[in-house]
Amino acid sequence: MDRTHCTACLCLCINSRFDLPHPWQTLEMLNRDYLLRKRFWKSKTKPNGKKTGAEEKKLYLEPEYTKARIIDFNFKELVTLPREIDLNEWLASNTTTFFNHINLQYSTISEFCTGDTCQTMTVCNTQYYWYDERGKKIKCTAPQYVDFVMTSVQKFVTDEDIFPTKYGKEFPNTFESLVKKICRYLFHVLTHIYWAHFKETVALELHGHLNALYMHFMLFIREFNLVDPKETLVMDDLTEILYSNAAAAQNHVKER
Repeated sequence: MDRTHCTACLCLCINSRFDLPHPWQTLEMLNRDYLLRKRFWKSKTKPNGKKTGAEEKKLYLEPEYTKARIIDFNFKELVTLPREIDLNEWLASNTTTFFNHINLQYSTISEFCTGDTCQTMTVCNTQYYWYDERGKKIKCTAPQYVDFVMTSVQKFVTDEDIFPTKYGKEFPNTFESLVKKICRYLFHVLTHIYWAHFKETVALELHGHLNALYMHFMLFIREFNLVDPKETLVMDDLTEILYSNAAAAQNHVKER
């Protein structure tokens, strides 16, 4: 039995246990909702590439948006390593899933992330640069940076020598460091959506999906120390608010 099948069975067990939709069903629903809302929204407005005052004040921190979520669930239970699962198997399965989810979430606003609207890959006051295989620093637009990220990560997760799917095949010694590198890049993409394209995300009514994805991802990388806290500091304000809201929601569920 290969690892893909094992992972699929595990995901089905987890989702059945917690009464959650299958991950790929969630992706399909997100894509379908996006297409319908986008069709309606485009007929009403077009982004002009300029940030409004609300965006400059971090629109994503407004209570009406931070409380939006698609499910009330303790994601901590989803990221915790099951006793019967190998650590590298768990990291590989989750990293691949997050890559697909973040890639799809970005695709919902990709047409608004252009070389004109996003001339640099920026989150808050932090600008990110891409480094090629020779270590050369490259200044690029946000869409170029995201394309570099998604292309390189796609290459990694489909490489049998790095992300083996056959039972008995060993992970490389550098696997954990590579996962850390991937998660760091995915963090940049996810947070750029908040910083530069949250207005479009709200207009498409997909901010609840974005919040759930962000919280799940942050819990995962914190659980296994995959991204330096100094790297994620730029979004600590949002992280703490979403954590607090989720904890309050869980307490409310327990009290009922």
